Amino acid sequence: MKARRSAAALAAAAMLMAAGLAGCYSEEKPSNSTDTAVSAEDKTGQNEQSAPSADVSTAEEKPNVSQTHQNDPMNAVSAWELVADMKIGWNLGNTLDATGGSGVDSEISWLPNPVKTDEFMIKSVKDQGFNVLRLPVSWGNHMSDDYTVDPEWMDRVQEVVNYGIDNGMYVILNTHHEEWYMPTEENLDHDLEEIEALWKQIAERFKGYDEHLIFEGLNEPRLRGTGQEWTGTNDARAIVNQYEKKFVETVRATGGNNADRCLMITGYAASSARENLAAIELPEDSDKLIISVHAYLPYSFALDTKGTDVYKSVDSSITDLFKNLDDLFLSKGLPVIVGEFGSVNKDNLEDRVQCAKDYLTTASSYGIPCVWWDNYARFGAGENFGLFDRAEYSWYFPDLMKAMMESVE
Repeated sequence: MKARRSAAALAAAAMLMAAGLAGCYSEEKPSNSTDTAVSAEDKTGQNEQSAPSADVSTAEEKPNVSQTHQNDPMNAVSAWELVADMKIGWNLGNTLDATGGSGVDSEISWLPNPVKTDEFMIKSVKDQGFNVLRLPVSWGNHMSDDYTVDPEWMDRVQEVVNYGIDNGMYVILNTHHEEWYMPTEENLDHDLEEIEALWKQIAERFKGYDEHLIFEGLNEPRLRGTGQEWTGTNDARAIVNQYEKKFVETVRATGGNNADRCLMITGYAASSARENLAAIELPEDSDKLIISVHAYLPYSFALDTKGTDVYKSVDSSITDLFKNLDDLFLSKGLPVIVGEFGSVNKDNLEDRVQCAKDYLTTASSYGIPCVWWDNYARFGAGENFGLFDRAEYSWYFPDLMKAMMESVE
């Protein structure tokens, strides 16, 4: 159900506007919505923050977003050095990657409480201890038949990128639910053409940003709707490698800071299975590549909504994952980021805390930063990975947050 601001709130806002008063936050905690996704009783003990005062009179003085970060100084560090500076990350999930609605309104089409992302929200994430912001973005539903991205959508994506960059975070920008590519021979030529067209536009828009912006070419490219969707085939793995090569070549060709930008390379389905990881072929010989993998482990506990709600420490699937990543990549000088991880809420906080501790402690021992998938969903029958109440700027599970931050210190 879509949340609506109360009539009283709208009337109050109108009175302030009529009086010519500058908008400001009250001394109470700010709220993006009066109809939040969690009851007041559930917020007891959560971290609360006060929003900074805002002067609406300055809003019109801001430059057009497309004119920002056009020529930032680039520190051309290696991917290994870059990843070493990363601590822990947070995904703005089910937001810019959502494909419902139309135009920029698609941003809120999948959210249980349709609050729009703002800068204070991202600042709250940074203040909690996350220094990596992954921005999943779906582009296909914002492109014309000739692959031109809607300018309004591009501007909105850049605005959210700036929320992270301007708060000193690393930002990972990707292409997410792109239903137009399918790694088969009959689709290959079309897919390569569209990948090139899309990434040329993204790369041109963002080529002035410094090393804190990382591009991730693909998200879980796979044979959707087939029996091999998550396991893959040799042919599909090889085609995904061709996708990645086209992505890297296109970005590099735009010049500017993109010549030295670190890029994330994804294998088939971003799978953590060794067979899929081992099939990754590097598209260029450089020190600016990062391997991307997704791993919700142990699966029955972390991702399967009908699976177990009990976690037994230390699960071997976690240790096996990082041993494989070390053997295949780290030992060869290739850094790795786990771009998605987490565990669904099954009303089992104590077990989730222990799982997060084991996962992140193990990852940290290998120097691999991990990015929690937060889809703003907390309860119900689906995949409830939500950590952050975006309407109230607070955290649902303080004990889990504490354990995560302590595990990566």
